[in-house]
Amino acid sequence: MSGAERVESWGVPWETAHGYVQAVRHGDTVYLSGQVSHDGETLVAPAPCDASGRATETSNTAAQLRQVYANAAELLARFGASLDDVVEEVIYAIDLDAIHASGGPVRKAAYGRPDPQVASTVIGTPRLAFPELLVEARFVARV
Repeated sequence: MSGAERVESWGVPWETAHGYVQAVRHGDTVYLSGQVSHDGETLVAPAPCDASGRATETSNTAAQLRQVYANAAELLARFGASLDDVVEEVIYAIDLDAIHASGGPVRKAAYGRPDPQVASTVIGTPRLAFPELLVEARFVARV
């Protein structure tokens, strides 16, 4: 990749299948691909799905979002950075009511302050990469 000084990946099968890396550092900026709720092997707190592959309930939204922030923090640490260095996040959720109900407390805990100093956008989407996913977030950090 032209201009990339360093990249990081999880080694999960979907990176190879889709053809991407999880994080790219260019200059003083680290770009994280959309982070989902996984532990490096399996999905964490997957939503139950019906026969058509649609999530049937969204009560695991907070649990998934906590794992998303944990994964982002781990990737950032590989670059000597932390969530304190995040300047922008974009959160994608299949249920806007669920993310608005749980997102604030989870975000505040992840950033360790009542007023996270990060530009944030929330976008509703009918589906994410896997049917069991309720939320995904991408991040930009300056180091």
